[in-house]
Amino acid sequence: MAKKKSKQAKAREFSPKARKEIYYRDCASCIFCRAGYHTDGGTWMAKEIKGVMHYIPRSQGGLGIPQNGAVGCQYHHEMMDNGNRGRREEMQDIFRRYLERHYPEWSEEELVYSKWT
Repeated sequence: MAKKKSKQAKAREFSPKARKEIYYRDCASCIFCRAGYHTDGGTWMAKEIKGVMHYIPRSQGGLGIPQNGAVGCQYHHEMMDNGNRGRREEMQDIFRRYLERHYPEWSEEELVYSKWT
């Protein structure tokens, strides 16, 4: 029997609807590849595999909403998540500016789960 997910766990996951909205907004392509961000290295396959990544990670209560996500290839997603090569901070800045362009009222505080909202 599958374990029932908590309200918090559900809120931190991207729903199929949110994923569809993010893929549409991002033209189904990695925001870092489109920006030409450190595209050297990585395999062709790692750049072809796409997924939705969180700006504020789930582990920090980041919500699964379009304002907290973007399409990323496996190569850039791993680069950002693992912080390898010391590029996480720079990538977060690019990610933040990208989201701010799409959502004029964007605020980091509204991207974190709160059981009171």
